[in-house]
Amino acid sequence: MEYSYMEPKVFTEKEAAYYLRVSRSYLAQDRMNGKLPGRTQGPRFIKFGKSIRYLREDLNNWLQQFRQA
Repeated sequence: MEYSYMEPKVFTEKEAAYYLRVSRSYLAQDRMNGKLPGRTQGPRFIKFGKSIRYLREDLNNWLQQFRQA
């Protein structure tokens, strides 16, 4: 049986932080504080129980908003 590598569609907080090249504390503070004046709001996330997950699509969309012409 041959396996091919598939890009994950769902990330843990640690994986999302690595993917975005931001700190885990940035993601955690964003979730706890929500939208604050003068602070860039973090990406959307999913919470079920105590687990936090980020969808690849949401991470990519979040990055796109900072793209410069």
